[in-house]
Amino acid sequence: MNDVSRIAMWSGPRTLSTALMYSFGNRPDTVAVDEPLYGYYLAATGIEHPGRDEIITSMPTDWQDVVRQLTSGELPPGKTVSYQKHMTHHLLPEVDRGQLAGLRHAFLIRDPRRLLASYAKVRATPTLADLGLEQQVEIFRLFGGPVIDAADIAARPRETLAALCGALGISFHETMLAWPAGTRKFDGVWAKYWYSSVWTSTGFAVRGGTDAAGRGQAELPAELEPLARRARPFYQELAAHRLTADR
Repeated sequence: MNDVSRIAMWSGPRTLSTALMYSFGNRPDTVAVDEPLYGYYLAATGIEHPGRDEIITSMPTDWQDVVRQLTSGELPPGKTVSYQKHMTHHLLPEVDRGQLAGLRHAFLIRDPRRLLASYAKVRATPTLADLGLEQQVEIFRLFGGPVIDAADIAARPRETLAALCGALGISFHETMLAWPAGTRKFDGVWAKYWYSSVWTSTGFAVRGGTDAAGRGQAELPAELEPLARRARPFYQELAAHRLTADR
């Protein structure tokens, strides 16, 4: 199993994280895993999310069992990459960070103003913990790893994904740039609540202009401006390590 690459991609909501999972899941050598700590997170916190009971019954809720599978579980024949889509807020304090050392960590970020402008459409009162940026910084400080920005994926998918694969020590596959529309076998049971737009996609949308690509100013409800300011230092710390096409 020494030749297996186990990639933990840490992100918050509204960051192209599902599209990136579909990109990796379209590789012939990869097994994609959708938010494996979600059931644990819901069971441990008691928080209400759409489909909560169905999610909890669909997956393990003991974090130790989940982490054990992620770090040492056997992959199907012919598969050498385990790509794990993680929401950073699912990593509650009781999870022993040391047990994650065997993973290759990577980080997907998005400008907080753009993130909040999008998130506000589905949740009116998000908190800093919901965004996952503070938790991302904690994991980055512990393990390091490549950082990519959702704006770069949208604007330059080939170059950004090639740089990411290089930093992770795996080959880049052209199949990462396009995938068939529709659901995936690896979708979590919560997909019906959140993934409808990704199901209609066949690749990363290349958008023109810095605002459309995810940087610059965004229309934001006034009540969310303080949260955007609180989140920005965490984003900036990670963005300072952002991969570009030449590194």
